[in-house]
Amino acid sequence: MNKTILIATDYSLESLNILKKVMREKDASEDQNQYNILLVSGYDMGDSIRDLLFNTKSTIFNKIRPQEFCDAYEIIRNKYPHLINKIVCDIFTGSFQRTFNNYVKAENIKEAYYSPSIKSRGNGKFDLIPYIKKCKDLKSQEISVEVRKSLPEKGRLAEIFVEA
Repeated sequence: MNKTILIATDYSLESLNILKKVMREKDASEDQNQYNILLVSGYDMGDSIRDLLFNTKSTIFNKIRPQEFCDAYEIIRNKYPHLINKIVCDIFTGSFQRTFNNYVKAENIKEAYYSPSIKSRGNGKFDLIPYIKKCKDLKSQEISVEVRKSLPEKGRLAEIFVEA
C-alpha cells in the first residue's frame, strides 16, 4: 500500500538526516508499505507581479535547492528501494493554516516529520513546523537531528554516509 509522508526541509544536507532516520525506523520495523515522500519547504513568493507571473517551481528550486541535495536523496532512495516509491521536492507557498490543511488533504499526506534544529530561513524560505503542529488531519512526529560541526567533509555529499 502506498502512503504519503511529508518531511519539512530547508534543502540542506542536514535535513536529509530526518529522511534517513525515518527510513531506518521503517526498515527496522519491517514495514510492508511503500512511501511517496514529499520534501517540502515553505517559500514566500512575494508581492511582485513579475515574480508571481514568471517564477516557476524549477526557477525557485534553482535558487533554494543545491544539486548535492538531489544527489544525496537519490542515494537514500537507492538504499531503501523496497520502502520508497518516489521522492518529490515541493514548496508550500500559502500563508494560512487552512491553506496548509488543504495541501495535506490534496496530497493525501498521512504522516509528517520535522526537526526543530533545521531552520528554514533566508532565500524566501519560511518554517513549516507551526503549520504541521496545528494540522489536525496529520500524524506528526519530531525527529531529533544533531547538526555536527566536527566533520571534515562538512557541506559535502559524504555527510549522507555518516550514521547518526
